[in-house]
Amino acid sequence: MCGICGFTGELENREDVLRKMTEVITHRGPDSDGFYTDDYISMGFRRLSIIDLETGDQPITNEDGNLVLTFNGEIYNYKELKKELEGLDHHFRTTSDSEVLVHAFEEWGEDMFDKLRGMFAFAIYNKETKAIFLARDFFGIKPLHYTMIGDDLCYGSEIKSILEHPKFDRVFNEKALDAYLSFQYCPPPMTFFKDVYCLLPGHFMWFRDGVVETQKYFEPKFKPDLEMTEDEAVEKIDKVFEDSINAHKIADVEVGCFLSSGVDSSYVASYFEGQKTFTVGFDFGEKYNEITWAKELSDKINVEHFDKLISSEEFWAAVPKVQYHMDQPLADPSCVALYFVTKLASEHVKVVLSGEGADELFGGYTCYNDPRVFKVYQKIVPYFMRRFIGWVCSKLPDIKGRDYLIRAIHPLEKRYIGNAYMYDEKQKKAILKDPTIATDPARVTRRFYTRARRYDDETKMQYLDINLWMVGDILLKADRMSMANSLELRVPFLDKEVFAVASTIPTPLRVNKFNTKYAMRKAALRHLPEEVAEKPKLGFPVPTRVWLKDEHYYNVVKDMFTSTTAEKFFNTELLLDYLDEHFEGKEDNSRKIWTIYVFLVWYHIYFGAVAPEDLIPAEKPPVPEQPEETEAEAPVDTEDTETEEAPDAGQETDEEAPAPIEAADDDPSTGTKIFTPVKDTDVLPEQPEAPVEAQPEEAAEETVREYEEIYSTSPRYAKHVNVQEKEEEPPISLTDDIDPDDFFASLKEKLRENIETEDTEKSE
Repeated sequence: MCGICGFTGELENREDVLRKMTEVITHRGPDSDGFYTDDYISMGFRRLSIIDLETGDQPITNEDGNLVLTFNGEIYNYKELKKELEGLDHHFRTTSDSEVLVHAFEEWGEDMFDKLRGMFAFAIYNKETKAIFLARDFFGIKPLHYTMIGDDLCYGSEIKSILEHPKFDRVFNEKALDAYLSFQYCPPPMTFFKDVYCLLPGHFMWFRDGVVETQKYFEPKFKPDLEMTEDEAVEKIDKVFEDSINAHKIADVEVGCFLSSGVDSSYVASYFEGQKTFTVGFDFGEKYNEITWAKELSDKINVEHFDKLISSEEFWAAVPKVQYHMDQPLADPSCVALYFVTKLASEHVKVVLSGEGADELFGGYTCYNDPRVFKVYQKIVPYFMRRFIGWVCSKLPDIKGRDYLIRAIHPLEKRYIGNAYMYDEKQKKAILKDPTIATDPARVTRRFYTRARRYDDETKMQYLDINLWMVGDILLKADRMSMANSLELRVPFLDKEVFAVASTIPTPLRVNKFNTKYAMRKAALRHLPEEVAEKPKLGFPVPTRVWLKDEHYYNVVKDMFTSTTAEKFFNTELLLDYLDEHFEGKEDNSRKIWTIYVFLVWYHIYFGAVAPEDLIPAEKPPVPEQPEETEAEAPVDTEDTETEEAPDAGQETDEEAPAPIEAADDDPSTGTKIFTPVKDTDVLPEQPEAPVEAQPEEAAEETVREYEEIYSTSPRYAKHVNVQEKEEEPPISLTDDIDPDDFFASLKEKLRENIETEDTEKSE
């Protein structure tokens, strides 16, 4: 795994600038660096040596030196491609997959992607034509960002490289804040930095004569084989997954594996007999600690297991460092846990395999059951009645069944905008100092629903998550947290050949009344105990809800909510109301609170010139010794700890467990630049954006075409590419075992109370 960066155009002290851009991503490749410069371009590279340790340094060229490549990733079929290219009279100087890439481009050009199997982000420069070719892998496993500085291009694996360019104006993008508040991440291609974009998955980009042109070369389309039987599906999945595991284990260094209690990582780990696996948990009881489960499975599948408990102090102290490495705020608390497990693994191996992508490809999230469950209710209950019941439910306390009936009001396209949900449009307008930036997320999701209009609802949800949630959350944190610890993370589920099989699995063999990922679990059952293969979806549970009811962490967040930065963006009285309601146990606002807190931490680092270490909360004071409990004393209330749900209410983080997670020290490898202070003079005042006109529902098709046309041109003309997104339904999680008698008795009583209350208010 590596890091790349570069820029075109003349610049004073170009070599020094290029070195600074490269140094800030040293964590992506601490083993060596490399540079190429001529009168037009400057290209930088950091290397984490995995394949061809001796001669695989970059930049690397073709035979005549006309093409120059820097590359981040792995090409798993590079040996087969090398033989094919040698047969076409290409000559190789190394045994690296990097050199295979540059010859593949020389031979096949834009058609090279039909040949590749792997994860990648790379830049190829043609000395003769001065053209630059950038590309990102099929699913977006490896990142690539770019911007225009005048007529010149600047790009990098991480945004922090671009920030080192002296002519780049660091301006905050308020549109990204609007989207983040709804999704918990910034949906691609926009970023939190104005005019900086991420290249979308399955896209390549040409930069020629000062103009950026992008083109899609891959789209994850589902083509279910309705004649496929369960046995055929299981056999195909098992065969292609074993092939993918073998391909992803190719390396000249030791390869390990993450392991949680879920089926995805366990399925991967079942191929690691005699090798190393890694898990972390929290010291909050079994609900937040999968270590015991992982140890038992490790014994059964004969792997050497390493684990660690993360303390509360370690978790909170790591938040600023994690948000620095993320480049953009991410409110998924499991990213902090993922930081710790990658740190643990990096102490033993250089490469790990993980289970990301299984849920999106094979239908693993419990919310994918919603269409099947809602179908009968929506048929029987008219829309106007569903709306009335939903309104009543919104007035109820958080009782079982409430969220189910609220979510069931609308058709899929209106209720589901992705796997995570935070603030709806009304809530955003209330908390934001500038409510005009709050927008309807359907402006973004509409184009994906339009493309998926022929799919059933379950498949539409998968398609949406593959293009938004997986890219903006799952793969972003997987890359950033592993690279923060100089560890290469590989994801065998997100393999082109695996998707070719997954896309043909009929919906009933993905999601049905028995389980999610139904056929995939049956394939895993061939390698795992039944209790593991059939274990319900959990996500990685993080006890944020419990922490925010602790006075110490309540005050940590309160200090941030009353900061000048909070005052700049939010109506802080409402933020404090959210915090107090949660602290007093009136409402579970943990996810909303955490979303704002993470943003403020990130903003202080990137726009407030505050180093991550200066944002670490003070250690929690020790609990004074208590006299021994007598029989007359009441027992300690542990209800919160025992009943806390996975990463905030109902949210499903990445797959089974994004990968086990362990604790780690703060500093990355020596030589890594952890923080670049931001001078006040470097930060331009935020520029007001021209308002984007709302688009009518019937313009969906035109919206898709317009969006793609805009994005395929230079970002100088792509002002509308920063499309907003937000969520507007309660947390997406299936509610099981609703007792109709209990629920409707409570509903009837609460309805009477609300009507009486409204009458009283009107009379007053």
